[in-house]
Amino acid sequence: MNEKAQGYILAVIAAATYGMNPLFALPLYADGMNPDSVLFFRYLFAIPLVGAMIKGRGRDFKVHRTTLLPLFVLGILMAASSLTLFEAYNYMDAGIASTILFIYPILVALIMAAVYKEKVTLQTALCILLALSGIAMLYQGGDGITLSLTGTLLVFASALSYAIYIVGVNRPSLKEMATLKVTFYVLLFGVLLFVVRLWASHDLTLPSQWWLWGNLLALAVFPTAISFLCTTSAIQRIGSTPTAILGALEPVTAIFFGITVFGERLTARDCMGITLILVAVTVVVAGGSITHQLVRLRKMFPRLPLKKKGKG
Repeated sequence: MNEKAQGYILAVIAAATYGMNPLFALPLYADGMNPDSVLFFRYLFAIPLVGAMIKGRGRDFKVHRTTLLPLFVLGILMAASSLTLFEAYNYMDAGIASTILFIYPILVALIMAAVYKEKVTLQTALCILLALSGIAMLYQGGDGITLSLTGTLLVFASALSYAIYIVGVNRPSLKEMATLKVTFYVLLFGVLLFVVRLWASHDLTLPSQWWLWGNLLALAVFPTAISFLCTTSAIQRIGSTPTAILGALEPVTAIFFGITVFGERLTARDCMGITLILVAVTVVVAGGSITHQLVRLRKMFPRLPLKKKGKG
């Protein structure tokens, strides 16, 4: 098998493992664990995994003190993105939420235009309209059920936090830092958000069955470590653009698990809305205007889904 074929396979594996979050998270929720506890243990277990990757590559953990504040901010942004999406799953199907979240590359393009005066091309503008049309179709489903406004806003907040993170991690002060090291410190600082929330609520919950600890470990291994390593290797073999485009498999994977495992339903209108969003984002990424922003960070961190309690 040639190197290019290996790259495509690795990119597919990265997307597939990213979409495995529901398989491991939902049994934990059914067991009574609360969102902050699951997120806390997922971050906590991922830290030594990424640390082992750093040591395995013969690198150290040293960072310049001027980078500590940016890393702290990025950690909070990433944790906030996880938390807001995590809460959004209370209000809508995981597949729909994951699809709406996938607009984050478009938000990156808008941030770069607003803050750094990058030109918004006609192609990007048309893709934004296409994505908004897709979201509108999802918001008012063909079966007459309207998505929860709260849930939709939470997904947008998650996508925006992640988009800001993407822009921030590519700024000059951090651009030369190894991706693994950035990931390690973002996880380290991000877990503090859940420590504070659990300390304030005094509501740390643990699995009641010993085997459920394996679910927590799996969340750190598959969507974090394996997905991250496969993404990095895919970028090295086929480049950032094809790898980013194959990221469209992320919401597709979430939809697949939602339908086959958790009984979620999609209407024809939902399918059309999802298609519009995926096409719009893929065209934006393939256009290359924001591809360099995505190179260092795709799928570093999983978002944990929570089984919906209802819509509207």
